[in-house]
Amino acid sequence: MTTFAPAPTATPGPSAETAAPLAIGPHVVRPPVVLAPMAGITNAPFRTLCREFANGAGGLGGRPPGEAATGGKGLFVSEMITTRALVERNEKTMQLIHFDASETPRSIQLYGVDPVTVGKAVRMIVDEDLADHIDLNFGCPVPKVTRKGGGSALPYKRPLLRAILHEAVGAAGDLPVTMKMRKGIDDDHLTYLDAGRIAVEEGVTAIALHGRTTRQHYGGEADWSAIARLKEHVPEIPVLGNGDIWSAEDALRMVRETGCDGVVVGRGCLGRPWLFADLVAGFEGSSVRANPTLREVAAVMVRHATLLGEWIGDEARGVVDFRKHVAWYLKGFAVGSEMRRQLATTSSLASLEEQLHALDLDQPWPEGADGPRGRTSGNNRVVLPDGWLKDPYDCAGVSEDAELDTSGG
Repeated sequence: MTTFAPAPTATPGPSAETAAPLAIGPHVVRPPVVLAPMAGITNAPFRTLCREFANGAGGLGGRPPGEAATGGKGLFVSEMITTRALVERNEKTMQLIHFDASETPRSIQLYGVDPVTVGKAVRMIVDEDLADHIDLNFGCPVPKVTRKGGGSALPYKRPLLRAILHEAVGAAGDLPVTMKMRKGIDDDHLTYLDAGRIAVEEGVTAIALHGRTTRQHYGGEADWSAIARLKEHVPEIPVLGNGDIWSAEDALRMVRETGCDGVVVGRGCLGRPWLFADLVAGFEGSSVRANPTLREVAAVMVRHATLLGEWIGDEARGVVDFRKHVAWYLKGFAVGSEMRRQLATTSSLASLEEQLHALDLDQPWPEGADGPRGRTSGNNRVVLPDGWLKDPYDCAGVSEDAELDTSGG
C-alpha cells in the first residue's frame, strides 16, 4: 500500500446534514458515497484500491495508515452483470461476480429487460448467497444496450419497468434492491419522475439519478436540478446524485444544492482511486486532501496492475488490461507523448516499473489535474428498437433476444 503526504486546503467542512450516513436497507454507508458500476473498470482489483483509500489504508484523509473511517462502510458496486448470462452461468460473468473476502457489503449491479429472467437472476443471488445488495441498471446509454430496449431506454416503457422491479424486489427477500437511471431518453422524453414513483410503489430501497439523458451520453453538464426535483418527488426513499463529481468539493456541493441523500461517483475516480479518501475527509468535515506526487501515483499504478494480474491469473494480461488506465493516472503531469505511448503498450510489470522510474517522479500534484476524464461525447443519436417511442405503455417492441448474453459492458 502507498502512503501519500496529505495536503491541507482551505476547503470549508460540510454541515451536519451533509455528513449524515446513508441507509441502503440494513447497510449503513458512511460517508454517503457509492462507486458507480463502470464496464471494464469496477472489477474486484479497482474496488479494492478504492476501498483501501476510503478506509484510510494509505494514510489519507488525515487518519493514520490502517485506521478506518469513523464507524462506516463504503458501497463499491460491481461491473454490470447481465441477468441472462448470470442465470446461464457464463464463465466471464461468474468471474465478475467474485468478491474479495474483505468486501462487505457485496454489491452487484444487474442489467435485464425480461422480468422473468431478472427474477431468476435475483433468486439465484439470494439462494447462493452471491451478494448483499442488488442494483438494477436503467442508466446505460450505449447503443448495444439501448437498441434492444435496455438500459436508459427501458424506463420509457412504464409497465415493463414496473414488471421488472416487481419481480426483482419480490425475489430479493431481505436483500435491498436499488436502481440507477437517467433523466430520460432526450429532453422530449423524460422519464425519471414517473420511474421514481414506480420504484417507490414497487419497494425499491433507493434511487440513483444521473443528471443526463441518453442522448447526452457523457457530454455537456449534468443537470443537478433534476436530482433536486426527484428528491422532492420521492421523499419516501433515499435519492443519490450522479454526474460531474470530480472532487470532494463537487460532492459536498451536490448534496447542499440538491438535498440528495448521497452521491454516486463514476468517471471522477478514473485514475484517481484516492478520490475516495478525499470524499471521506470532506464528508467528515476535514479540509485535508490527497495531492500525490508523481512518485506516489506511479506506486499506485504498479499496485493496480499487480492486482489485475493476480485477479486474472496472468501478469501479462493484467498489465494489458491496465493500459486503459495509464492516461487517466498521468493526466496533468509532464510526461512526453512517446513515454505515454510506451506505458500504454507495455506488457509486463517489470517493464511498467522501469518505464515509470524513467519519469521525473518528483513532480508535485499538478494544478488542474482534476476534471472530466473518460467518455465525454455528447448529443449522440439514440439507438432504439423500431417504434419504441410510439407508446410508452405498449411493451410489444421488446424482442425475445433483448437479453445480452455477456456481462461487463
